[in-house]
Amino acid sequence: MYEVHGQPYVDEKGSMTAEKQDSGGSRDVFAEDDVHQIQYKTLSWQAVSLLMIAEIVSNGILSLPSALAVVGIVPAVILIVFLGIFGLYTAKLLIDFKLSHPNVHTMGDAGYIMFGPVGREVLAFGTVAFAVFGSGSELLSSQQALSTLSNQGMCSMYLVIITGAVAFLISLPRTLDRLAWMGLVSAAVITLAGFVAMIGAGANPVPGRSLTVTASSNFFDAFLAVTNPVFAYAGHFMFFILISEMRRPEDAMKAAWCLQGFATVFYAVFSIVMYVYIGNTVQSPALFSLPPAWAKATFGIALANFLFSSGLYTHTAAKLVFVRIFRHSEHVYSHTLLGWTVWTLLCFSGVAIAIILAIAVPIFSYLIGIAASLFAAWYTYGLAGFFWLHDVYHLKGGMDGIKRRPIGTTIAVLTIIAGAFICVAGTYVSIKLIVGAYANGQVGRPFVC
Repeated sequence: MYEVHGQPYVDEKGSMTAEKQDSGGSRDVFAEDDVHQIQYKTLSWQAVSLLMIAEIVSNGILSLPSALAVVGIVPAVILIVFLGIFGLYTAKLLIDFKLSHPNVHTMGDAGYIMFGPVGREVLAFGTVAFAVFGSGSELLSSQQALSTLSNQGMCSMYLVIITGAVAFLISLPRTLDRLAWMGLVSAAVITLAGFVAMIGAGANPVPGRSLTVTASSNFFDAFLAVTNPVFAYAGHFMFFILISEMRRPEDAMKAAWCLQGFATVFYAVFSIVMYVYIGNTVQSPALFSLPPAWAKATFGIALANFLFSSGLYTHTAAKLVFVRIFRHSEHVYSHTLLGWTVWTLLCFSGVAIAIILAIAVPIFSYLIGIAASLFAAWYTYGLAGFFWLHDVYHLKGGMDGIKRRPIGTTIAVLTIIAGAFICVAGTYVSIKLIVGAYANGQVGRPFVC
C-alpha cells in the first residue's frame, strides 16, 4: 500500500484483503480531498430523489394499469400502496446498513460483508446484469416511442441503435452530480407524460368499457399481474451507489421518503384514471391504449425520460465495475488516460450489450422478467431483512440482541421470505411465458425490423 494524492492506494492483487479490512465499515468508499480532480461526494438528497424518480417511474406508468384489469381495481390499488410502503421500509433498512458500513458501494460489497466472496460475486453480477437489462428495456421503450411518432416509418432495429448512441453519451459523465440536472428534466417529463396520458384517456373514454372491482384468477395470471407493481419499485439496487456520492449520506432517508411517496401516489392515481376510462382492454404499455394523437403526444414527452433512464442504468453498471477495478486508486480521482479509457469502454460495452439483447434476442422482454425476478426481488425486498439481521447480530448484541427485538426480527424474516417467494414465483411465471410464446409461435426472429 502506498499514497496517491494523499489517499492510500491498494494494488488490485491485494484488493480482496483490502476489502476484507474495509468490511468493518470504517472507511468511506470515496475519500474527500480538495486535491482530487474528480469529486464524488456532491449529491444533495433532492438530487438523489429526482434521479430515482426519473429511473423507476416510467416502468410503473407503462405497466401498472394492465394489472387492474387482471385482479380488479381494489386488490391492485391495495397492492400498489402496500408495496410502496413496504419499499419505504426496506429502503430504510438498506440506508441504515449503508450508514453503518460507509465502505459499501454496491450490493456486491454488501454481499461480501454478509456472505463472503461468493455473495459479493453473485450480487455484483446481478446488479450489472439487471442494470444492463434495464438499459435495454428503456431502449425498447425509446424505440416504441419513436416508432409511434414516425408511424412505423423506420426500421425498429435502427431506432434501437440510434437511441443506444444517445444513452451512451448520457452515461459518460464520471460523477452522478453531472447527471442531476438531467434527472430533474427527466422526472419532470415523465410526470408530465403521465398527466397528458390521463387527460387523453379522460377525453376519449372507451365506449362500453367494462370495469372489474375484484376478480378471481388462476395463480399464473394473478402473479403475472402482481409482478408489474412489484417491479415498478425496483430501484433499490442503485441506492448504495447513489448514497456513496451524497454530501450528507445521513439525509438519504429524505430521498427515500420523496421517492416512495411520489411513486406510490402517482402510480395509484395514474393506474386508477387510466383503467376507469379505458377499462379491461387497457394494454401494456398503457400508452398504446390511447388514441393515436394522444399516444404520440405522450410518447414524445416521455422519450427524454426513456433515454435518460437507459443512460443512468448504463452508468450504474459501469460505475460498479470501474470502482471494483480501481477502488481507492488515482484513476478514480484523477483524469488519467487509463481511467477515462476504461470508463468509456465500460459505458460503451454496457450500451452495446443492451442493444444486442434488444435487437438480437426475440425473447428479451421475457428475459427482463426473469432478471427482475432473480435479482430485483432480492434487491428491493428480500435482502433488506438480511441487512437488519446482520447488523443487529454484529453491532447490537448477537443473538441476545435479536431476541430482544422480536417484532423487528419477525418483520425481517418475513421480508426475506417475501423476497424469496417473489423470486421463485416470478421466475416460474416468466419461464412459463417463454414456453407459451414459443408454443404459440409468438417469438419473432432476431435482427429484423
